[in-house]
Amino acid sequence: MADSAVRVEVPDGPGGGITREDVAIRDLGRCRYESPVALHLGEKAMLFVGEADKVLVNDRLSRLPKDADALGALPAFELAGPRNRVFFEPSKVRAGVVTCGGLCPGLNNVIRGLVFELWFGYGVRRILGFRYGYAGLTSAGEQPLSLTPDAVLHIHEQGGTMLGSSRGDQDPEQMVDMLEARGVNVLFVIGGDGTIRGAQQISRVARARELPLAVIGVPKTIDNDIHFIDRSFGFESAYSAAVDIVRAARVEATGAKDGIGLVKLMGRHSGFVACNAVLASAGVDLVLIPETQLTLEGPRGVLGFVERVLDRQGYAVIVVAEGAAQELLAAGAGRDKSGNAKLGDVGTFLRDRLNQHFSASGREVTLKYMDPSYAIRSVPASPSDSVYCWNMARNAVHAAMAGNTEMLIGRWHGRFVHVPMSLATRARKQVDVHDDLWMSVIEATGQPRVFE
Repeated sequence: MADSAVRVEVPDGPGGGITREDVAIRDLGRCRYESPVALHLGEKAMLFVGEADKVLVNDRLSRLPKDADALGALPAFELAGPRNRVFFEPSKVRAGVVTCGGLCPGLNNVIRGLVFELWFGYGVRRILGFRYGYAGLTSAGEQPLSLTPDAVLHIHEQGGTMLGSSRGDQDPEQMVDMLEARGVNVLFVIGGDGTIRGAQQISRVARARELPLAVIGVPKTIDNDIHFIDRSFGFESAYSAAVDIVRAARVEATGAKDGIGLVKLMGRHSGFVACNAVLASAGVDLVLIPETQLTLEGPRGVLGFVERVLDRQGYAVIVVAEGAAQELLAAGAGRDKSGNAKLGDVGTFLRDRLNQHFSASGREVTLKYMDPSYAIRSVPASPSDSVYCWNMARNAVHAAMAGNTEMLIGRWHGRFVHVPMSLATRARKQVDVHDDLWMSVIEATGQPRVFE
């Protein structure tokens, strides 16, 4: 059996299984130069080119074959880290950095980490920061910034991105024209699903032109919805910031007879922020996420459940992800600049329906509605996320200097690995409503597993 024919089903991964071909990393060619990183890290810290250890895509013992040959053919991600030899001659590297999409805690941390590793680890002195997302890679874009350690020294203390960001597609041919004109041969793209797809287009155009351009992604999404990434940077900071809002909603709810605190959190297609904020804050009675369908009316619906919670304890705290219950309300018109369908506002919808329901039944409730979406995405990175961003950034630089391309840095089973962009964008990661995270939410809130 050929290696690539071995397929592995991955828990909470996209359907269809994963093969060794799916996890293969593209590179620009042979690594001919000694890595300068070895001088200060030591040879024992180096991973030899072509001999890096791997991390199994599926590490469950029950899924491992008994046959040794079959075991060796299982798909596995290449371990990230510094290589003993590099593709690019460091003195000739001109690197570019771009941040795209919505704001997210940790963007500045990643920029700073990239600059510091390039500058001090590899001696790269020409680093350009492209302004306002992919728009900065076009002829109409703003002039890029020259990034130096002094320029980025304190940016990690602030939220947002010093480079600015934007949404929307740009012509990949024009972007590669700009990169080629400026001599950029290493490009770091920091963004989510749409950003990574744009990076793939840039890489394909460069490959068609036989232009040696390394394109490396650092995955950014508050929603934590990129596949084969245990956790995206900024996610922990965001749900940690949401905890304060959820607790404030509980204070408001308990401060009035039949008080209801309703909080809408980010999560267009995935409920990871809502689930983790609820578990971290405790004291929430109901959480609604996009992965579950629900019924409002009837004794087994959401409204009946909230009524029973009020009967029992005199108040209720509800958290809803922005993409939940879209089947119950008219979706927003059209699509945004990232190509996402505009959502109906589930927060105001639930607020109004709860008020209407209890008014019709003659029960006076005091409902306080909070929407902290932009507040939680603009905070500085938490200490844990700051460490995570640094490790993502330095491993991205190691991968780029070794000539890898069309890949992103991820953490899988606790290890930093190389993930092909084509695999990461194959499907969107969502909460598995049969797995442990959602079961822990059900146990913490006491809500029904399904509303019907």
